[in-house]
Amino acid sequence: MNTVEQVEKQTNSIKVLQGSITTPLGFLAGGLHCGIKRMRYDLGWIFSVVPASVAAVYTTNLFQAPPIKVTQDSIFTDRKIQGVIVNSGVANACTGEEGLANAYTMRKMFSEQLGIEEHLVAVSSTGVIGNQLPMEKIIDGISSINDIQQQNDASDFEKAILTTDTFSKNACVTLEVNGKRITIGGAAKGSGMIHPNMATMLAFITTDAKVQQTALQQALKKVVDETFNMITVDGDSSTNDMVLLLANGQAENEELTPEHPDWDLFLQGVNEVSKSLAKQIAQDGEGATKLIEVQVKGAASNEDAKKIAKSIIGSNLVKAAIFGGDPNWGRIVAAIGYSGVELKSTKIKVDLGPITVVDNGLPYLFSEQEAASYLQQNDTIHIFVDIYDADGKATAWGCDLTYDYVKINASYRT
Repeated sequence: MNTVEQVEKQTNSIKVLQGSITTPLGFLAGGLHCGIKRMRYDLGWIFSVVPASVAAVYTTNLFQAPPIKVTQDSIFTDRKIQGVIVNSGVANACTGEEGLANAYTMRKMFSEQLGIEEHLVAVSSTGVIGNQLPMEKIIDGISSINDIQQQNDASDFEKAILTTDTFSKNACVTLEVNGKRITIGGAAKGSGMIHPNMATMLAFITTDAKVQQTALQQALKKVVDETFNMITVDGDSSTNDMVLLLANGQAENEELTPEHPDWDLFLQGVNEVSKSLAKQIAQDGEGATKLIEVQVKGAASNEDAKKIAKSIIGSNLVKAAIFGGDPNWGRIVAAIGYSGVELKSTKIKVDLGPITVVDNGLPYLFSEQEAASYLQQNDTIHIFVDIYDADGKATAWGCDLTYDYVKINASYRT
């Protein structure tokens, strides 16, 4: 399956282009194989030439893994991060005091390798839950990061953080603030155990903008609520997941705060990168063949619209019907009905792409063959819902549910 297209275009003064986490000024990244996995890259890193202001959002799973606790500890010190070390293959989750000590060792080793203070390093892990990290391999891997400039390759980092993903995920935009060119880049992983409210994903966003730290955290939380928290693959939430946003100020712009005239433009840029990464994660759901986008409008509030969109995108029956090319609109209506939102069922309209299947809460005469053909022939399926009540709106993303999802997860550890 091809990744979500990323071609250059102009959108509200934001230019979307081919790029990565190293496109913003002052960021380097790389990856290598240290032996956690049999053959694939499994250790990646990000480095900023100066300590960067940082914002973070973490998984809502109560079993937060040791790497998250170490990263929280680092950020708490002075809200700056200069290096990020990530391993894939073993999640270092549910590993007790030994797992926590190992996460701190990763932080210490990487900081020494870079020659920076320990608290300037964030740590992240992804993979199988319950196994201790193979620390000798990880330490050897970190020790081999001996020339950050020569080992600089964002695509290696993107590969090193993957687990069951089938493709690397990246996004990049540029915009102008006070006559200065600002760049925002991102990389992510995620394929299974994906569910709204920060589920099984890792996302790393870099920008050379100068941004006040409190404002940066506010920006990330707002954007995550509209993007990463609006995707689902299988309804399972993981233990390790987080989004990190680093701003190192190398663009030398006037510091951005919510009072700055270009603040909303910066927010749009972060949103554009995050939305692209979120859609790529949804598209790459384990075993998925189709990306599903649900747009809801006319709800009493944006929150109500979010609940309805998430309910539809999270329905296994809806997902299975789309995989089978079955325009079974009853499953969509049922998901709307159990979303917990108060609404008038007699007003609802539902479209499958260009085809209306429900109007005024009643079946609408349509061609089953045409609707089935739409589901079968398109890689991206659009579901439009209009509540005809007020102005609330939201968009959510997910994927179909296939036989391969069961195969992949039935043999995940083997």
